[in-house]
Formats: sequence, C-alpha cells, structure tokens
Amino acid sequence: MNLSEFSKYRNYIILGLLAVFTAFALWVRMIPSEGLVSVAGVNLLGNDPWYNLRLIEVIVENPLSYPWFDPMTYYPYGTDNFWGPMFPIIGAVMCLLSGASTRPEIMYVASWLPPLMGAVMVPLMYLVGEKVSDWKTGIIAALFTATIAGQYVYRSLFGFVDHHIAEVLFGALFCLLYIYYLSYIREHPVDFKSIESLKVPAIIAVFCGIAYVIGVSNMPTMILFALIASLYTGLQFIWDRLKGKSTEYLVLLNVVTFLVAIAGFLLIGIHHAGMSMARYSMGHIVAYLAIIIATLVLFGIEKGLKEKSFSYYIGALAGLVVAGIVFMMFFVPEFFSFFVSGLSSFFGYTATLTTIQEARHWDIESAWQAFSYGMILLVFGFIVCAWKFLKESRQAYLFLIIWSFVTLYSTTIQVRYEYYLAANIAILGAVFVAWALEFGGRDLLSYAGINIEKSKTDESKPQTKKNSKTAESTPAPAESSSKAKKKSDKKKQPLPKKPSANSLNALVAILAIVLAVFFVYSSADIGIATASVMKNGGMTPDWQESLEWLGENTPETGIDYYAVYSRDSYENPEESYGVMTWWDYGHWITFIAERPPNANPFQEGVAGNLGSAAFFIQESESESNEILDNLDTRYVITDIEMDTTKFWAMSTWYNPELMHAPYMQNLAMIGQDGSFSSVSLNNERYYNTMISKLHNFDGSMAEPGLVYYIEYASGAQYGISIPVISTAAQMTYDEAKEKVDAFNADKKAGTGAVILNSDLFSPTAEVPALRNYRLIHESPTNVLNSGGFLSYVKTFEYVSGAHIKGEGIIEIPLKTDQGREFTYRQKSIDGEFVVPYSTTGDKYGVKALGDYRIQGTDKTFSVSEDSVLNGLYIN
Repeated sequence: MNLSEFSKYRNYIILGLLAVFTAFALWVRMIPSEGLVSVAGVNLLGNDPWYNLRLIEVIVENPLSYPWFDPMTYYPYGTDNFWGPMFPIIGAVMCLLSGASTRPEIMYVASWLPPLMGAVMVPLMYLVGEKVSDWKTGIIAALFTATIAGQYVYRSLFGFVDHHIAEVLFGALFCLLYIYYLSYIREHPVDFKSIESLKVPAIIAVFCGIAYVIGVSNMPTMILFALIASLYTGLQFIWDRLKGKSTEYLVLLNVVTFLVAIAGFLLIGIHHAGMSMARYSMGHIVAYLAIIIATLVLFGIEKGLKEKSFSYYIGALAGLVVAGIVFMMFFVPEFFSFFVSGLSSFFGYTATLTTIQEARHWDIESAWQAFSYGMILLVFGFIVCAWKFLKESRQAYLFLIIWSFVTLYSTTIQVRYEYYLAANIAILGAVFVAWALEFGGRDLLSYAGINIEKSKTDESKPQTKKNSKTAESTPAPAESSSKAKKKSDKKKQPLPKKPSANSLNALVAILAIVLAVFFVYSSADIGIATASVMKNGGMTPDWQESLEWLGENTPETGIDYYAVYSRDSYENPEESYGVMTWWDYGHWITFIAERPPNANPFQEGVAGNLGSAAFFIQESESESNEILDNLDTRYVITDIEMDTTKFWAMSTWYNPELMHAPYMQNLAMIGQDGSFSSVSLNNERYYNTMISKLHNFDGSMAEPGLVYYIEYASGAQYGISIPVISTAAQMTYDEAKEKVDAFNADKKAGTGAVILNSDLFSPTAEVPALRNYRLIHESPTNVLNSGGFLSYVKTFEYVSGAHIKGEGIIEIPLKTDQGREFTYRQKSIDGEFVVPYSTTGDKYGVKALGDYRIQGTDKTFSVSEDSVLNGLYIN
C-alpha cells in the first residue's frame, strides 16, 4: 500500500470527515427539539436559559441595546447583569436576520444557537490538534469533540439557550490563536532588532487579543484563560532560560494580546464599581496590566542575569514572588484582597455552594459518568504531552499542559467547569492516540500482513529512452548471454529479511485504538441518551400553568418588560411589587409571568435577614411578614420540592453551620442482619417553618394526629455518628407526649426520647394558622400517590387580613380552582382573629363556600375583599 495515493486526496478526506463529525454533533444536539417545540414556543431546558431568552427578547425589541441593569429580577433592587452581551446579541441577530419577531419564533430561532456552537467546536478542535501536532491529531480531536458527552453536550443542546457553550467555544478560539502564534515563531523567530520579524507574529497576537475580547464580552470568566496564559508564560520563561533560548516572542505575544484585551474591555465598559473578577469591573484592567508588567519584569530578569548561573535566576524569581506578595499585603492590602477574592470567586468553596448543582465538587464517580474512558485518555495525554515537550521543547505542548491542568483543577473544585474540560479531554486524548498510532501502528499492521510503503520521488520519474534504444539495437550473442546469466546466478544474494514487528509497540497502538473506540462509543451513547431524555425536559408543567395564571390574574407592576433601563435614573413604580419563591424559579417568573421575583438563580435575594431562605425557614409569621414588607412583596409561590427535597438547601442558606439539623433528625436503624440504615424524620420545628405552614397546611391551623414515639441511644457504642433507634412506635400525640416526658425525666446518659414524623400533614405538635396569607391558586397535579390531594405548585397572596373580635377557633369552608375542598381554621390571639380570606368580591380561583363561623357558636361573619386587603375591622 503506497501512501502517495492517500496524500493526493488527504485534504478532501479530512474535509469529508470533518463534515460527517460536525453533522453528527449537530444531529445529537437537535434531538430534544422533537419534544420541546410546540405552538407556544420552546420549553427551554434548565433555569438560566429562560433569562437569556429574556435578554434576547429585549435586544430584538431594542436592536443591539443590552440591558446592563434589569429591574425585572431581584426585586426591589434590580440586578446589574454580570453576563456579557455577546451570546444574547448573537441570538438576537439570528432572530433579526431570520425575521423572528413573536415570542415562539424568537424562542425557536435562539434555541438553535447552542447546537450550532457545539457543531462549530468540531472543526475548531481539529485546527487546535493540527497546530499542536499534526493533521492526524486534529482529525482525532474532531472525532472526540463530536462525540464527547457530560455537561458539555447537555449545555449545547437545542433549548439550552445559555452562554456556557459560547464560553467553551471562545476560550478554545483564544487557545487556538495562542498556540498558532507559538507554532509560527518556531519557524519564524522573533527578533526585536528586526522589524520584519515582528510583523506577522504581532498580527497573530492582535487576533489572539481580539479572540480574548470576544470571550470576555461573553462572560467575565474568560479571565480563566488569562490565568492560563500567565502560568504558561512563567514556566516557559524558566524553560527557555534553562535552554538558553530567546524569550522575546513571549514579550511580544503577551504585551500585544493583553493591550488589545484592555482596549476591548474598555469598549465593553466598566459596569461594576468593585474589583470583582466575576464582574465587568476595573479588576480586569488591573489583571491584564499585571500580566503585561509581569512579562516585562521576567524578561528584564532574564536579560539582567544572562551571564549568571541558573540558580541565580531561580532565586531571583522566588525572591520576586515573595517580595510581591509581601508588598501587596502591607502596602496595598486592597489589591491583595482583590487578588485573593478573585481566586476565591473561581476556586473557593462554601457550604451554600453545595446547594448549587453546578458548583459542587467533582468526584471520580461523576468524572467517569461524564467522560468514561476519556479520563484514561486524559491521563495518557498528559504523559505524552510532557514527554514530547521534554524531548522537542515545543511550546505548544507546554501550553496545552497548563491549559488542561487549570481546567481540570477548576472542575474538581466546581463541577460547572466540566464543560470546559471536554475540549481538553478531546485534544489530550487525540495527542495520545495519534502518538500511539505513530509509535506502534506499523508494527500492528505488520502483524496483520500489511506493509505500508512510503512514496519515493524517484519512482515517479520517467525512464530515459537512451539506454533502451541501445539495448534494442545491439543484441548480445547467445554465448555471451549464457555466460552472463551464470555469472549473475553466482552473484545472487538472498533478499534482506523484513524487520520483525515489535510486540510492545503494537500493544501500545492496540491500547490506544481500544480506548478510542470505547470512548467514542460510550460518549456517543451517553450523548444521545442525554439528548433523548431532554425531549421531555424543560419547565415543569405545573410551574408553567401557575406562572401563566399569575401573569394573567395579578395586577400589572408598572415595569415595562421590554424596556432598557439605567440604574442611575430608575425608580420602581408605585404599583410595583415582588414575588417570593425559592431562587431556582426566579427566571421562570420573570419570563413567563413577567413579574419580578425577589430571588433568582444568580443566588441574589437568597441569603441574609431579608433573603428567601430566611422567609421560608422562619418559624414566626410576624418575622416573615417583616421580610415581605421590607421587600414590598405581594405574592408567594411554593412547590413540593421546596417542601421536601429542597428543604435542606433552604435551611443551609439560612444557617450554613446547622443546615437542616434543627428541623429534621437523622437516626440509624439496625436491620435483622445487623446492618445499619438511616432515616430522616421531621420534628416540631420543621412543621412550624413557613414553607410547611404554606404548602402542607394552606396556612391553616393544624393539629397532630398519629406520630412516632422514638427512643434512641448514642451511636458511639456502635461506631457510627448518629443516634440509633432502640424503640419506635406509632401512636397518638397525647400518648407520645406522655411517654416522652416520662422517659426524659429519668433517662440514662446517651439516650433520649422524641416525637417525630414523616407525614407532611401530621405535625408533631399544634401548628398555628397564618393570618396574612391566603391560597389563591394551585396547580392541577396531585403529588400524593394514595389518598388526599397535595398540589405540586401553590400560589399565595400576602394580605393585611380582616380583624374580627372573638375567642376560640374560627373557620371557613373553601374550594380551590382544582375542585379541592378544605377548611381554613384559626385560633384567636388576645381575643381577636385576623382572617386572610374574603367571603365576597374575591377575584381569584380559591372561593369561600360560606361565611366565617366561630366553632361552638352561632356567630358568623361575612368579610369583604376590601376588608382583607386593607386590614379593616368586621362587626
């Protein structure tokens, strides 16, 4: 087999393969469209995409005007957007060019943007691989990029209209140009004494800076790539000094790149007063200047100590680092704090971050689930890159190592960076596989009986006709021919043996092929499965129904949804109000109901005394009321997840140290085989939280029914950290209370007795009614599998409540818009009731079936809507 035949068509073959890989990547990412698209639009995936769609809508309505300030979220303060304008502007331009103007059309067109960016990553990663090594590395990198799964494929699916895939794309573009520069100067060295040698490298560096600006205009997290460039520069300086090579190319690269970055950042604008790296603040300008200055200082040290030994150079660098840190700590502490906080914003970790799915730690199990055999390829890729760098001193390999290491480290700290890491797994895996095939490919083919011959230039040359003519015109005598033949036979030597195949080399190639095949197959399988599941993704139907109802049945806020406001000149209209719910649902409220939530998925409005966590975990209605009064909030929305699976997240934000411990008790049970299992049961404080009072009891007074009486002993004697149940029995509250009091009055050390329960509707003690909250709508889905009705989503209105004089318990029969009937009951306080439901004039879905009545009496009361809203007294 002659490779010359292949080389003739190589470029066409590469283009064909790239077309196939790109088409496959796009096809996978478009799979969810089969289930997400409807006449009403696209049921977007996740939370943040809904806010990106809002930004795109605003930009379409106000062409190329980006809302840096948005009063439609984090009410009443509004948010200063830290998301960059690039992604929504690209989406808006797509809509404008396609003529999309209605909401369903805009949603559909914009939903194409992530899949298209995911598809563009395929040829881009080919170019990265080709510049790092060769075309074979590039084509393998393209294949891996087309099939790799994990968060990378999820965040580039149709309907996930978010900037994450743009972060990966623009970051990889910057790295491509940075690597292209490093590859170019290997053949065309930079010499400051020769202007001609600077022209092309300077142009490449300008484009590198432009790529960085594009990335940072998408998200401030692009500064991660500035960190990568900084670390690479420092190590490359040391290596070049060790090898005695010129470092002028590094100075030109960083100075030009980050001068362009500074100019571009100033065009984007300073939109945050602080120095946060996660915002469009002056901190970025300082960081880019620091990179330029540091590069020049390193160059100066290298030149100044050129005649000194390498140990002097390393000592000078170490002294410079220490002196710089000391100087910042004592003379410019503000800058030092800014530097530390900047790193913390990327790599820091707190208890509350465990409640954010994309901010959790990345463990081995998660890594394998996401990338499977790609993790093995990643390790081998690191090894090959390190070996090739040490052997060839090729700068691109060191840059690739630093790029991949920083991304891998970031991912282990916060799983959100997993979608960044996909590109590094693809390129490092490709480096390893391409090297392994080069290393052992011929040996493997030899075992298969295939001999690959390289093309020879002389084989293609035509034979000269002079000798052939002479031979034809002068035939040799027969005798002479016979003698010549005998002589020739004597001189015949045995043909040289073909070199034997190396088994070890062939095994390396086999290993690479097997890993590559397994990786491609498993990744493609995971990607297709993920995309197929997401056909049924998107917003929960009950939330969709509830928020559409909210938008249609509540007063306008006076805030123009499509307007672009400036913080300096904006004031909330007098009629505006907020909507309280958990932060997960904030963007849904903004987009679907066009109402401003108090909290949002930026984690704004969550923590602190006025945060949503404090409101829902609060056990005092008056203190919760104070929160809503301060936030000028009128409506509260709850769902079953806040009540159960997300309760720990809310309690963690409320108190990161205690978390859910005050409200639930973890206990161990001993099985018949001696094994331990754990159970978490609710205590009295859980049932008194606002989320439980609202969602479980509709704000009505609740009395205990059957509860669990539990005796426990310390788990220390069993070698476990939680108490072990010694006795558990279900009984009435009164019986349980009597037994608890008796046991605890004379209990032994390390033991105790408590009343707990798992039933959401049966508290462990009497729960007082809420006096200022009324249910106004509930969604249609019943989350209970057997008996009763508990809606998935409930909407409440915060009202002043009408005042009624009286003693005892007052009650009113009610019927929801889903046909569920229940009785609201309230016990008097200081001879007065404050009731939240009106018996006449109510415009919402929950209606009174009669008047209020005080239990055990014939006293009834009719309450008007005006009395409830304005806190009037009823005779």
